[in-house]
Amino acid sequence: MRLQSLTSSDLISTYQSFSTKDEAIRYLVDQLNNNGKLHSKEDFYQAVIEREALSPTGFEGGLAIPHGKSKAVKEAAFAVATLETPLEDWESIEEENRVELVMLLAIPKEEAGSTHLNLLAELMTRLADPTYKERLMQAKTSDQFFAALDHEEEEKESSEQEVSRTILAVTACPAGIAHTYMAAEALVRAGKELNVKVAVEKQGANGIEDRHSKRHVIQADAVIFAADVAVKDPERFSKLPKVKTTVAAPLKNAKGILEEAIAKSDQAPTSHDNFQEIDEEEEPESKPFKTEIKDSIMTGISYIIPIIVAGGMTLAFAVLVSQAFGLQEVYAEEGSWLWLLRQLGGTMLGTLMVPVLSAYMAYSIADKPALGPGFAAGIAANLIGSGFLGGMLGGFLAGYIIKFLKKNVQTSGTFAGFVSFWLYPVVGTLSVGAIMLFVIGEPLAAINTGLINWLEGLSGGNAILLGIILGAMVSFDLGGPVNKAAYTFCIGAMASGNIMPYAAFASVKMVSAFAVTGATIIGRKYFTKPEQEVGKQTWLLGLAGITEGAIPFMINDPLRVIPSLVAGSAVTGGIVAYFGIGLNVPGAGIFSLALLEGPPLLTAASIWFGAAILGAFISMILLIITRKNKLKKQSRTLEAEENIEMEPAAN
Repeated sequence: MRLQSLTSSDLISTYQSFSTKDEAIRYLVDQLNNNGKLHSKEDFYQAVIEREALSPTGFEGGLAIPHGKSKAVKEAAFAVATLETPLEDWESIEEENRVELVMLLAIPKEEAGSTHLNLLAELMTRLADPTYKERLMQAKTSDQFFAALDHEEEEKESSEQEVSRTILAVTACPAGIAHTYMAAEALVRAGKELNVKVAVEKQGANGIEDRHSKRHVIQADAVIFAADVAVKDPERFSKLPKVKTTVAAPLKNAKGILEEAIAKSDQAPTSHDNFQEIDEEEEPESKPFKTEIKDSIMTGISYIIPIIVAGGMTLAFAVLVSQAFGLQEVYAEEGSWLWLLRQLGGTMLGTLMVPVLSAYMAYSIADKPALGPGFAAGIAANLIGSGFLGGMLGGFLAGYIIKFLKKNVQTSGTFAGFVSFWLYPVVGTLSVGAIMLFVIGEPLAAINTGLINWLEGLSGGNAILLGIILGAMVSFDLGGPVNKAAYTFCIGAMASGNIMPYAAFASVKMVSAFAVTGATIIGRKYFTKPEQEVGKQTWLLGLAGITEGAIPFMINDPLRVIPSLVAGSAVTGGIVAYFGIGLNVPGAGIFSLALLEGPPLLTAASIWFGAAILGAFISMILLIITRKNKLKKQSRTLEAEENIEMEPAAN
């Protein structure tokens, strides 16, 4: 952006003398007022002072950027003063900072999230360059300073000079504005001094800028994480030596940080032998639709797994304690300690899980602006009772609505920040909320109601068939609407005195998790390392009656995994129904063993748990067989393609 468009020579003062910070601020406020930028200088002054009380506006290297966002501002502008004698009383991030350059930003209230952010980011980026800052400080008159604001830098020394290293960096600060860009500039500048190519990805307020491509990562020798917040997608850099530091550290010692990265790359050198080969397979700017859908789902799942585990185990603990010590009345008493634990676990699973899933699926597709609409989509899914699959659909809708807006509603300069921080999330939330609540809500509710009514017609003489169907439903979508419909039916049946359905439901909930663990251990050579790692944990979730641990497998290969899990689950449900085992208290997984009814307790427990093991064994065998056949088919296809490619060469 052109800085000259937001100021003028009349708003620039050089070689001024002030005894205090307040005196400097009042002087610049007067300058803005005298040039017709303010409705009320006192109101604006008050806004600046209120902002000063929140956090320091002094930075490093003698710089201070106070600012005020107020209705007293007519139009966005900034006033500047260079100081003959540096001020020492200006609260700064760097304690030893002595302010010699002050830039007072005046921002209209309605542009608080737009012009303010863009202007501040631009100033931080430019002023991080000592050459640019020195040019400003050497200006003897306001006209010279004004001319230097947007003066094009001299051409850099030959860009064809061979560099000794390629270092990647990721910068990110909590606000995503000032230090994100200042740290990036400092690292790039230090890289030039050390003859090192430095490429920086800024993870700021507007999402990821200058994202590192696959080619960049392959070519790099090391990566620097200069961040005070979590770095997004750090697994991209898993094979590179890393240096982790704060976002402010490069401003003080960028050269030292780069030297540390170079030293680490020497200790663990990265091979670039296959670079040219891989470069031809560079990732496209936009992912294929299928890949984007898959990545979105996996991102959402990765964020809900901790919620599932924590919420499920908390709820299971409350149930177990109430059942083991006869505290059902305490468990049901509103406000009691067990009731509170029950509400905590239940809320994490029933209220929090779906919005988090939707939000981070949307985030994967369209970055930070999609988070708000994503959460709204998940909340809407809860309101209409569409559960897990409704949340997934909402996540897709939110992500692609924001992606569409980002592609088709773009501005630069003053309004860019406004669009990112206000237009995208607000329009996205209203759009996805309306679609979820008023378009797909009733159809999904009708589907759930129809499933429940159909199941009720299968009770009585068709108990075995009912058990088989319940078992299939539990593992069909692993916690989605079909699973929830089965759960609702079982609870309703329990309330009516039919305790068999819930016993079948509770047993089947262990099948998918046990099957995945068994398949990844016994048939480990057919599964990837990430799948093996997930498999090591799912059996624990299965003991607590949590099916969602198997979702990554279902998403990656639904046509093979779903039938495999459904087959074993149907057998388990049928066995429990055949022996007439019942459960009259909602439980979770293995914790239901002591409360089974029907046959003698030991017999009932053996049959009930044995049915889960048998069903898991069947599903495990099917998972291994189908995966093995899939890999064979892929191998044959690859060989055929290679033979086709070789035929012309042979001719």
